[in-house]
Amino acid sequence: MLIKLMIVALVAGSGLVASTVSSHTVQPQPRAGSCRYRGHGVYSLPDPRCTPGAIDPTVTQANIHSTICVSGYTERIRPPEDITEAEKRLSMKAYSATKPLHSYEYDHLVALELGGARNDPRNLWPDPGPIPNFKDELAGRLRKRVCEGQMKLATAQTMIARNWISAYRRYG
Repeated sequence: MLIKLMIVALVAGSGLVASTVSSHTVQPQPRAGSCRYRGHGVYSLPDPRCTPGAIDPTVTQANIHSTICVSGYTERIRPPEDITEAEKRLSMKAYSATKPLHSYEYDHLVALELGGARNDPRNLWPDPGPIPNFKDELAGRLRKRVCEGQMKLATAQTMIARNWISAYRRYG
């Protein structure tokens, strides 16, 4: 299982952990071979023990119009590639992912555009689907609904974290 990174709190409404992990430090990953995909290929889900999803506590329902609803938000907060590339390799070992590195997207389960944790291993996994994947399309649609007031942020975060495939069938 994951090494305890920091003390975190559950965020009201979403049931997801609010991350306080640094975006500028390579984070410890689950031990090699400890994580299992659910499903396969395009319709893969991460192991909920390893990748349950985590959110950025600085993104709230009250401030979505100054965070996720602002064009360019994700580009400003995305962790540096030299950090995520090292983590991706370790995460691939945790998931026993054997294809070449470029075959996987080191994917935020709760997307950055929905206030997902930036660099928390509980929110990142080696997604074996196509790049870009269907989950990216779903995140964009959910973000639009959140920003237009048609859906609460916590609802979108929970839906994508619990089973993005079911959410895609409904909103994709």
